[in-house]
Amino acid sequence: MLNVRRAEIRDIPAIPNLLVQVDLVHHNGRPDLFKGPATKYSAAELAALLTRADAEIFVYEAADGAILGHAFCFLQETENTGLMQPHRTLYIDDICVEETARRQGVGKALYDRALACAKAHGCYNVTLNVWTCNPGAAAFYERLGMRPYKVGMETILGAQTDG
Repeated sequence: MLNVRRAEIRDIPAIPNLLVQVDLVHHNGRPDLFKGPATKYSAAELAALLTRADAEIFVYEAADGAILGHAFCFLQETENTGLMQPHRTLYIDDICVEETARRQGVGKALYDRALACAKAHGCYNVTLNVWTCNPGAAAFYERLGMRPYKVGMETILGAQTDG
Protein backbone atom coordinates (compact mmCIF):
# COMPACT_ATOMS: atom_id res chain seq x y z
CA MET A 1 0.00 0.00 0.00
CA LEU A 2 3.02 2.24 0.28
CA ASN A 3 2.85 3.35 -3.36
CA VAL A 4 -0.92 3.84 -3.44
CA ARG A 5 -2.24 7.31 -2.74
CA ARG A 6 -5.25 9.47 -3.52
CA ALA A 7 -5.21 10.78 -7.05
CA GLU A 8 -4.43 14.45 -7.54
CA ILE A 9 -4.83 16.95 -10.38
CA ARG A 10 -1.18 16.36 -11.32
CA ASP A 11 -2.06 12.71 -12.13
CA ILE A 12 -4.62 13.58 -14.79
CA PRO A 13 -2.19 13.46 -17.74
CA ALA A 14 -1.23 9.84 -16.89
CA ILE A 15 -4.72 8.45 -16.28
CA PRO A 16 -6.10 8.52 -19.87
CA ASN A 17 -3.45 6.01 -21.02
CA LEU A 18 -4.74 3.58 -18.40
CA LEU A 19 -8.36 4.29 -19.34
CA VAL A 20 -7.57 3.45 -22.98
CA GLN A 21 -6.02 0.15 -21.87
CA VAL A 22 -9.22 -0.72 -19.99
CA ASP A 23 -11.32 0.24 -22.99
CA LEU A 24 -9.23 -1.85 -25.39
CA VAL A 25 -9.68 -4.97 -23.25
CA HIS A 26 -13.42 -4.45 -23.46
CA HIS A 27 -13.35 -3.43 -27.13
CA ASN A 28 -11.38 -6.55 -28.05
CA GLY A 29 -13.93 -8.69 -26.24
CA ARG A 30 -17.07 -6.79 -27.23
CA PRO A 31 -16.46 -4.55 -30.27
CA ASP A 32 -20.23 -4.45 -30.72
CA LEU A 33 -20.46 -2.36 -27.54
CA PHE A 34 -17.08 -0.67 -26.97
CA LYS A 35 -15.69 1.76 -29.54
CA GLY A 36 -11.99 1.45 -28.75
CA PRO A 37 -9.52 3.14 -28.29
CA ALA A 38 -11.35 5.59 -26.07
CA THR A 39 -11.46 6.96 -22.55
CA LYS A 40 -14.57 7.19 -20.42
CA TYR A 41 -13.53 10.53 -18.91
CA SER A 42 -12.09 13.74 -20.35
CA ALA A 43 -9.47 15.70 -18.41
CA ALA A 44 -12.19 18.09 -17.21
CA GLU A 45 -14.38 15.18 -16.07
CA LEU A 46 -11.42 13.64 -14.22
CA ALA A 47 -10.77 16.95 -12.45
CA ALA A 48 -14.43 17.10 -11.40
CA LEU A 49 -14.34 13.49 -10.14
CA LEU A 50 -11.41 14.34 -7.88
CA THR A 51 -13.62 16.81 -6.00
CA ARG A 52 -16.73 14.64 -5.62
CA ALA A 53 -17.55 13.66 -2.03
CA ASP A 54 -18.68 10.18 -3.09
CA ALA A 55 -15.57 9.45 -5.18
CA GLU A 56 -12.42 7.79 -3.90
CA ILE A 57 -9.80 7.69 -6.65
CA PHE A 58 -6.40 6.16 -6.07
CA VAL A 59 -3.23 5.81 -8.11
CA TYR A 60 -0.22 3.56 -7.75
CA GLU A 61 2.91 5.67 -8.13
CA ALA A 62 6.24 4.01 -8.89
CA ALA A 63 9.48 5.21 -7.31
CA ASP A 64 10.27 7.16 -10.48
CA GLY A 65 6.93 8.97 -10.34
CA ALA A 66 5.24 6.96 -13.10
CA ILE A 67 1.57 6.16 -12.52
CA LEU A 68 1.27 2.38 -12.91
CA GLY A 69 -2.37 1.93 -12.01
CA HIS A 70 -5.58 3.50 -10.81
CA ALA A 71 -8.73 2.58 -8.92
CA PHE A 72 -11.95 4.55 -9.35
CA CYS A 73 -14.26 3.91 -6.40
CA PHE A 74 -17.64 5.39 -5.55
CA LEU A 75 -19.59 5.32 -2.30
CA GLN A 76 -23.19 4.23 -2.78
CA GLU A 77 -26.06 4.25 -0.28
CA THR A 78 -28.91 1.76 -0.43
CA GLU A 79 -31.93 3.17 1.35
CA ASN A 80 -34.18 1.20 3.65
CA THR A 81 -37.03 0.01 1.42
CA GLY A 82 -39.64 -2.70 1.59
CA LEU A 83 -37.14 -4.97 -0.15
CA MET A 84 -33.60 -3.88 0.72
CA GLN A 85 -31.76 -3.38 3.99
CA PRO A 86 -30.04 0.00 4.21
CA HIS A 87 -26.31 -0.25 3.64
CA ARG A 88 -23.30 1.57 2.27
CA THR A 89 -21.27 0.04 -0.55
CA LEU A 90 -17.93 0.96 -2.07
CA TYR A 91 -18.37 0.31 -5.78
CA ILE A 92 -15.12 -0.17 -7.69
CA ASP A 93 -15.86 1.25 -11.11
CA ASP A 94 -12.42 0.62 -12.50
CA ILE A 95 -9.08 -0.85 -11.55
CA CYS A 96 -6.40 -0.74 -14.19
CA VAL A 97 -2.74 -1.66 -14.06
CA GLU A 98 -0.32 -0.54 -16.77
CA GLU A 99 0.32 -3.53 -19.06
CA THR A 100 4.05 -3.55 -18.34
CA ALA A 101 3.43 -3.59 -14.56
CA ARG A 102 0.93 -6.42 -14.36
CA ARG A 103 1.54 -9.40 -12.07
CA GLN A 104 3.77 -7.29 -9.81
CA GLY A 105 1.31 -6.57 -6.99
CA VAL A 106 0.04 -3.23 -8.28
CA GLY A 107 -3.56 -4.41 -8.70
CA LYS A 108 -3.59 -6.06 -5.28
CA ALA A 109 -2.21 -2.90 -3.67
CA LEU A 110 -4.96 -0.83 -5.31
CA TYR A 111 -7.61 -3.33 -4.24
CA ASP A 112 -6.26 -3.41 -0.68
CA ARG A 113 -6.47 0.39 -0.56
CA ALA A 114 -10.06 0.23 -1.78
CA LEU A 115 -10.87 -2.28 0.99
CA ALA A 116 -9.26 -0.06 3.61
CA CYS A 117 -11.23 2.90 2.27
CA ALA A 118 -14.48 0.91 2.43
CA LYS A 119 -13.80 -0.07 6.03
CA ALA A 120 -12.98 3.54 6.95
CA HIS A 121 -16.30 4.67 5.47
CA GLY A 122 -18.26 1.97 7.32
CA CYS A 123 -19.23 0.11 4.18
CA TYR A 124 -21.03 -3.21 4.38
CA ASN A 125 -19.49 -4.48 1.15
CA VAL A 126 -17.30 -3.77 -1.87
CA THR A 127 -18.72 -4.48 -5.30
CA LEU A 128 -17.62 -4.28 -8.92
CA ASN A 129 -18.63 -5.53 -12.34
CA VAL A 130 -16.53 -7.77 -14.58
CA TRP A 131 -17.35 -8.35 -18.23
CA THR A 132 -17.34 -12.01 -19.23
CA CYS A 133 -15.01 -11.08 -22.10
CA ASN A 134 -12.37 -10.33 -19.44
CA PRO A 135 -11.83 -13.68 -17.67
CA GLY A 136 -8.39 -12.61 -16.44
CA ALA A 137 -9.95 -9.83 -14.38
CA ALA A 138 -12.58 -12.19 -12.97
CA ALA A 139 -9.87 -14.66 -11.95
CA PHE A 140 -7.83 -11.84 -10.37
CA TYR A 141 -10.77 -10.68 -8.24
CA GLU A 142 -11.63 -14.23 -7.23
CA ARG A 143 -8.02 -14.73 -6.07
CA LEU A 144 -8.53 -11.67 -3.85
CA GLY A 145 -11.55 -13.33 -2.27
CA MET A 146 -14.38 -11.72 -4.21
CA ARG A 147 -17.35 -13.85 -5.23
CA PRO A 148 -20.14 -13.23 -7.76
CA TYR A 149 -23.27 -11.80 -6.16
CA LYS A 150 -25.42 -11.20 -9.25
CA VAL A 151 -25.16 -11.95 -12.96
CA GLY A 152 -26.21 -9.69 -15.85
CA MET A 153 -27.60 -11.42 -18.91
CA GLU A 154 -28.52 -10.28 -22.41
CA THR A 155 -30.12 -11.23 -25.72
CA ILE A 156 -28.68 -9.43 -28.72
CA LEU A 157 -31.52 -8.44 -31.02
CA GLY A 158 -29.59 -7.35 -34.07
CA ALA A 159 -27.25 -4.87 -35.62
CA GLN A 160 -26.95 -1.47 -34.00
CA THR A 161 -27.61 1.69 -35.93
CA ASP A 162 -25.67 4.90 -35.47
CA GLY A 163 -27.80 7.18 -33.51
